[in-house]
Amino acid sequence: MSRRVVITGLGTVCALGAGARALWEGLLGGRSGLRPITAFDPSGFRARLGGEVEGFSAREFVPKHYRKAVKVMARDTELAVGAALLAAEDAKLSTRAAGDESVAPTYPGERVGCQIGAGLIAAETAELASAAATAVDAHGSFSTRLWGTVSEAGGAGGMDNLQPLWMLKYLPNMLACHVTIIHGCEGPSNTITCAEASGLLSLGESVRVIQRGAADACFSGGAESKINHMGMMRLDLAGRLAPTGDATDGAAVVRPFDPAARGTLLGEGGGVLILEEAECAARRGARVYAHVAGFGAAHGGPPFDAIDDSASAGEQPSDGLRWAIEAALADAAAHPDEIDAIVPTGSGVPRVDDAEAGALRMVFGARLERIPLVTIRPNVGDCQAGNGALQAAVGAMCLFEQRLPARLHHGAPAPGLQAGPAGAQAAKLRCVLVCTSSLGGQNAALVLRAPDGAGAAGQG
Repeated sequence: MSRRVVITGLGTVCALGAGARALWEGLLGGRSGLRPITAFDPSGFRARLGGEVEGFSAREFVPKHYRKAVKVMARDTELAVGAALLAAEDAKLSTRAAGDESVAPTYPGERVGCQIGAGLIAAETAELASAAATAVDAHGSFSTRLWGTVSEAGGAGGMDNLQPLWMLKYLPNMLACHVTIIHGCEGPSNTITCAEASGLLSLGESVRVIQRGAADACFSGGAESKINHMGMMRLDLAGRLAPTGDATDGAAVVRPFDPAARGTLLGEGGGVLILEEAECAARRGARVYAHVAGFGAAHGGPPFDAIDDSASAGEQPSDGLRWAIEAALADAAAHPDEIDAIVPTGSGVPRVDDAEAGALRMVFGARLERIPLVTIRPNVGDCQAGNGALQAAVGAMCLFEQRLPARLHHGAPAPGLQAGPAGAQAAKLRCVLVCTSSLGGQNAALVLRAPDGAGAAGQG
């Protein structure tokens, strides 16, 4: 596969704002978007803080004629649609979204693909509850018989009170569906639902699509919002969320690679990146943030689900993550010594972080303690399917700007890891590794190289 792939556009939406510049400046300034949740009353949950995208609506990111469609977009889809437009604008890519037939698209529709990672979208509580309330029996209990359609024996048609396109609103492939319609992407399209690994796996899928010549450009990434009743309940039962009590500063709660940390906090957001074949990008004079030099994926045993302080001593490496990283390095024809920074999962869940740190030690050995870790969970929270795309966007910005953002940490990271508090600083960066694991055991890794002329000296 000789076709090289480059990143030419970054579109991100997260608790630090909309747009890659908002994310980057927030990270440089050491800011956190983890605050008390306002989307609903979280008082019944142990974790009451999260990373919400304030004041965001997809109506501002779609053509006027498409605004009615926002009514049938779940929050996850809205985030992806917003990120996609921001990415296209950042890449100076002309697409159907412009609505100007006198301006030709940068690429024919059939040469543009779309791969976007998604989660299992939870129905909006108010929307589902208002319909369910019409199927309550005389004893005040929900009745499946009353919920059934009128055509069924005794059915009262409660489910008919859901909007007609209710199911379409919550299908995971709706993220890619709306993006492809808006931007006229008629090339290969796919949706990957592998929890936290979804976004990075989708980026890898886009790389392969371009490399094999099936497209010249792809919209790619992932987005998700679990700041809702169902999403928070699932992650809390999985032992992932930290109890916050009445705390208001989420950055003090999420402490990556700290054995004494109590868990993570959820965020909503994600990113869409524009990937292009290098020669096509050069011909149109596109700015290049980074080269995607290598991709790897692997499956291993799922990381530990529950936080168990009594068993936290000693790392149990994630074989799946190690294999994914090694595959990405091999694909990039890169040696571990070439990696100058790592953008890891860094969840703040001790057993998950232990497994990740163990995998990194197996790949990088003693040199790991000299490699800066770019941890963003204390800034934006755990955005699940959106994690990988946000991490990749940050890795690309590090290479493009030749800087490392500030690192938040209010605890004590495990020895041998550069994960403690640090200010933003200039750095000579040749290669950045981006990696992520997931609740189900899927793992992915990308090796990003600096654009030509940047970071030539390296750190050694």
